[in-house]
Amino acid sequence: MMLQEPVVTGHPLADTVAQYVWLLPVLPLIGFLLNGALSMKAAAKLGPNDPSAADHGHHGSASAGVHDADHDDAHISHDDHPVVRHKYAGLVSLIGPGVLLLSFGLAVAIFFAMRSVDMAQPYVDTLFRWMPVSDMKINVALQLDPLSMVMVLVITGIGTLIHIFSVGYMQDDPGYPRYFAYLNLFVFFMLLLVLGANYPVMFVGWEGVGLCSYLLIGFWFSDKANADAGKKAFIVNRIGDFGFLIAMFLLFANTGALDFAGIAANIDKLPVGGAVVTAICLFFFLGCTGKSAQIPLYIWLPDAMAGPTPVSALIHAATMVTAGVYLIARSSLLFSLAPVASLTVALVGGLTALFAATIGLKQWDIKKVLAYSTVSQLGYMFVGVGVGAYTAGVFHLVTHAFFKALLFLGSGSVIFAMHAAYHATHNHADDAQDMRNMGGLKKHMPVTWVLMWIATLAIAGIPVFSGFVSKDAILGAVFERAQGSTLANASLLGIPGSTLLYAVYAFGLAAALLTAIYMTRMMLYTFHGPNRTGADAESHLHEAPWIMTGPLVVLGLLSAVGGWLNLPEFLPLGPTGVFDKWLEPVVGASTARIAAGGGALAGSTEQALIGTAVAIAVAGIAFAFVRLKPAALVPKKDSPPSFGFAKVLENKYYVDEAYDKAIVQPVVNGSKYILWKGVDVGIIDGLFVNGSALLARALGWIGSQLQSGQIGTYAWVLVLGVIALLGAFVRVH
Repeated sequence: MMLQEPVVTGHPLADTVAQYVWLLPVLPLIGFLLNGALSMKAAAKLGPNDPSAADHGHHGSASAGVHDADHDDAHISHDDHPVVRHKYAGLVSLIGPGVLLLSFGLAVAIFFAMRSVDMAQPYVDTLFRWMPVSDMKINVALQLDPLSMVMVLVITGIGTLIHIFSVGYMQDDPGYPRYFAYLNLFVFFMLLLVLGANYPVMFVGWEGVGLCSYLLIGFWFSDKANADAGKKAFIVNRIGDFGFLIAMFLLFANTGALDFAGIAANIDKLPVGGAVVTAICLFFFLGCTGKSAQIPLYIWLPDAMAGPTPVSALIHAATMVTAGVYLIARSSLLFSLAPVASLTVALVGGLTALFAATIGLKQWDIKKVLAYSTVSQLGYMFVGVGVGAYTAGVFHLVTHAFFKALLFLGSGSVIFAMHAAYHATHNHADDAQDMRNMGGLKKHMPVTWVLMWIATLAIAGIPVFSGFVSKDAILGAVFERAQGSTLANASLLGIPGSTLLYAVYAFGLAAALLTAIYMTRMMLYTFHGPNRTGADAESHLHEAPWIMTGPLVVLGLLSAVGGWLNLPEFLPLGPTGVFDKWLEPVVGASTARIAAGGGALAGSTEQALIGTAVAIAVAGIAFAFVRLKPAALVPKKDSPPSFGFAKVLENKYYVDEAYDKAIVQPVVNGSKYILWKGVDVGIIDGLFVNGSALLARALGWIGSQLQSGQIGTYAWVLVLGVIALLGAFVRVH
């Protein structure tokens, strides 16, 4: 690598605070290094005099995991030893959230600088040369434009709130510095991903968040279930990463560039609808299905609940799973040239939204409900960017960050309270994450109850909460594209694009109905009806400390009014279309190419679509209130087993089991019986290693028999040899 002087771009941002853009990812990297160094000092651990007397393992800490494979997010000790905080917990509590707060402050300053200048062209800060090889000249460069700025504000803003929440949630964990080191590293790689000015730099961040997800999901790695969940996330993501790599290879081979500016300059080399650009986009989308948990690679995300709840909030709301949506929005110029690939994105997104929503109907673990909700909402985002409504898709990414972070952190407060109550009553048998063991919590946690209802109304699409504005924009765009666009004129597997888009619209409406039902179900079973925690434990239920509740209040405000950032024309509560105008320089041309000059929806049609979406959301909530009876629910230990289709939903359609039988077990058995026993043991070890040794031994035995040391034997052998030679040369007549 060769250091390089900063490039003088002449950009209006060059002489502003934006010149310090490199500090955005460097600040959390510094936090990682400091917290990582502090984590080298182990926390004090108390154990029994006789370690064999009980299985304490890592349960001697306040945040030890529990044994249930599906419920690993515990915070209360399973023994009666006093909690001993890490020696450097106080210092870590300042460094971990502090670096994120500084990064967010810098991001806000850069944002205001960007608002005051013309951002028709991106600002690129080249740090140093990376791969100046022949025609491939790749620099480590960061790019500021409206799209990357949106992502930076979401990552640093929501990330800061999650870090602050973690101070209270993880305070007694013996791995406290290690936790914040991983969390800081996660944010560093995510910022590198969204700020990279070319695909290789983006890919470094892409791989980095995959590594950090493995570290954080398996944070309590001494439990095998947690470690397995981390490995599952890592392996499934590697499948998607293969697609990203192939797309980059094809892109460079056909355009000679991998930086965004270079690709835009050479885009004419890729004909519209051609096989090459379609293949590039489909391989990119393969990467998205892995990172952003779409069919068929969604299976890792629900298992990611094995990590601490703030990790779930960070992965699901502010980082990682939204990376795929960002990749398509960043590559909008390419996708606008590939109608078949865009139709594929929209169709897979619609199917994922509906499929995951059905599973959410029958989950009992409060975090699993939210996990499948995330998979479903990501499907909505892909529908948006798939139909060319890039602004709508990214805006739903933003609003989803608000209400999903609130839902996950709110569930963390509930779990925190449940564990505290069970710990106070020495009850370590009941599941603190199962909604059947909750109920009536609004009396004990009124602030969390109100805030989580705000998030529920937002995700259900109730006016004027944030989710309503962004989700309605996506559904309206799908209906509009079905009536006139390059997608409507294309076809996929022989099916007209317009037909597919109408089907995707129907999937979106059905998913909206199910979302309203399963989210209301979660709220009713958690906060309403009688308490099922137990008479002794109920008296110990209480609101979480304000260091945890404070971030929820901020997220509650954003979930309530965050949609006002992009109000539609029919809802003049303030300036309209602000978000659309902000992203116009980045995705405007691509959106126009897909729209193909088609007109906007008529006012009456748009109002009818909005009315339908709102009616469906209200109907879903009403159905849940009428049909579900929290008073009839019994604790988990007394619950009868499910049967019929309910059992299928509870077991997630047995997809994991099907993958295990169809893919995992054949690979394991093939590795065991063919590669190991057949090739390794049989051919390499048996034939080559042991076989050559056996041959050498046989030759040695023959030689040892000939060299007996007896003179008489040598004489007879000599005589026989002479006779044989004479016989060979004497002709017999």
